[in-house]
Amino acid sequence: QVQLVESGGGLVQPGGSLRLSCVASGISFSDYAMTWYRQAPGKQREFVAGIGRRGYATYADFVRGRFTISRDNNRNTVFLQMNSLQPEDTAVYYCQSQLNNWGPGTQVTVSS
Repeated sequence: QVQLVESGGGLVQPGGSLRLSCVASGISFSDYAMTWYRQAPGKQREFVAGIGRRGYATYADFVRGRFTISRDNNRNTVFLQMNSLQPEDTAVYYCQSQLNNWGPGTQVTVSS
């Protein structure tokens, strides 16, 4: 059974940073691309960043230059380093596997 568990969310001031993690189990992690999405209150879930099996990364325009996605295949973990956070980045952040498995999400709140 595939399980994804996100962590690392929290409350941060504008301009601050957070590093999200998503640990996968029950999956041959290194064989699959992984993706981060987010969903703000009252809005649809949106793509944030994705990373291929060999580390090729893609980003939504609104995070390029601020967020960095990475993966550690030895730890079955995908990361999202988020810098220069703004209030509009407030959302629940989810990771997704290429097999369309989802984690429960981690809340990120950017507020002064």
